[in-house]
Amino acid sequence: MSKRIIHVDEKVPFGMLVPLSIQHTFAMFGASVLVPIVLKFDPAIVLLMNGIGTLMFIFITKKKAPAYLGSSFAFLGPAGIIMSSMGAEYAQGAFVAIGILGCLLALIIYKFGTDWINVVLPPAAMGAVVSLIGFELAGATVKGGQIGAEIMTENASTEHIVVFLVTLLVAVIGSVVFKKFLATIPILIAIIVGYLVAFALGLVDFTPVLEAKLFTLPTFRLPAFDMKAILTMLPVILVITSEHISHQVVTSNIIGRNLIKDPGLHRSIFADNFSTAVSGMVGGVPTTTYGENIGVMAVTGVYSVYVIAGAAVISILMAFIGPLSALIQTIPGDVIGGVTFLLYGMIGSSGIRLLVDEKVDYSKSKNLILTSVVFVTGLSGLQINFAGIQLSGMVLSSLVAVILSLLFYIFDRLGLMNE
Repeated sequence: MSKRIIHVDEKVPFGMLVPLSIQHTFAMFGASVLVPIVLKFDPAIVLLMNGIGTLMFIFITKKKAPAYLGSSFAFLGPAGIIMSSMGAEYAQGAFVAIGILGCLLALIIYKFGTDWINVVLPPAAMGAVVSLIGFELAGATVKGGQIGAEIMTENASTEHIVVFLVTLLVAVIGSVVFKKFLATIPILIAIIVGYLVAFALGLVDFTPVLEAKLFTLPTFRLPAFDMKAILTMLPVILVITSEHISHQVVTSNIIGRNLIKDPGLHRSIFADNFSTAVSGMVGGVPTTTYGENIGVMAVTGVYSVYVIAGAAVISILMAFIGPLSALIQTIPGDVIGGVTFLLYGMIGSSGIRLLVDEKVDYSKSKNLILTSVVFVTGLSGLQINFAGIQLSGMVLSSLVAVILSLLFYIFDRLGLMNE
């Protein structure tokens, strides 16, 4: 007997709706709360805005595109850079700016389609830029601070090293050996194990949890805007656009409907980025469609947007549980470092995967040069000051990638290429 499919627009009885929605909530929870943990944002406001963002996405896409919006990992690297030099409110401002630019991109896609993206940033360049999102911050994972372990600082001790290694090993081993439900939450399990070890070694202050009120309000915070911060964040729009398109294509294949055409890529990209902008305005982190929830749909055959909406409501309710928010914020940097050590590498690897999936032909000089120059520009430490703004890292490499890509396109149109 074949598995019953619950279609996108199909309403589900309440007795089934609750457990199916909780399943989606568990699928996204581990990864989604990790982003505010890493960035030291209030997890409660993030859960609230994830839920609200998901409901907005469902409404904007006319209840035709089942997707849960969780916290985006693509922003972690540049957000860490901005927060270390300017503060969290400027990272929020950059989130808002990127969200607004993404909405404008949706309008461009509506008017002109998507072919121009491969002209401005062909796969050979985009893959390298995506990789730099993770690789540029790799060193920060072991140097203390907001996202790193204390194993290479003057505060380093055996306890710090043990917590870091235990967390990292659980994340790595769990990612390849956990099965069934556990396979969807290896990072969350690693955080829990690392936290318990840190607590046993006296590295956790549990007082905030004991003092937290049972019900509380999320911490709302207004953004601040700075052009340098926005430019630092700008390359991420390339990553989230590519990620969004791939998620929509995969979901289309699962549910048997072409979401690129109906409700349209312009609608889903607008909804995704509008959610990011709104979240940044009130103190949350950027949102994105979640592969974990796409996986749940593929396994269960449950595509109903009403189930997704139910998961969003559960996320909103969780935002008002005080002890949960306090507990998340007591997680030490050694645990975060153990997790980000793997995650930043995975973000970097996703760029390499893009190169493989797109079958980039490196026997062609233009592809080899694009990837090589972008990588070296981003990783060499090169800095250029222009109009009072310092360009370096992935910001500079992205600019170089666009310039070279356009130049090669012009040469090709003029018949000047030697291939």
